[in-house]
Amino acid sequence: TPIAVTASWDKTIRLWDLTTGQPIGQPLTGHTDVVLSVACTLLDGTPIAVTGSSDRTVRLWDLTTGQ
Repeated sequence: TPIAVTASWDKTIRLWDLTTGQPIGQPLTGHTDVVLSVACTLLDGTPIAVTGSSDRTVRLWDLTTGQ
C-alpha cells in the first residue's frame, strides 16, 4: 500500500493510505512543538521517517512500529 507521511502544527506525524485517503493508525507523538519537516527512507530494509521540529530536536521513527 502506498503511504504518505505528513508533519503537522499539532506536534504530530501522520501516516496516510494514498489509496483510500484515510489516516493509518494513531498520530505519532513525541515532539513538543510544531513539526516542520519530514523525510522518509529505508534503513536496513525498514521504512523510517526523520522529523525536525521547532522544539529543536530531530526524531527517527520506525514506520512499521510507530516508535
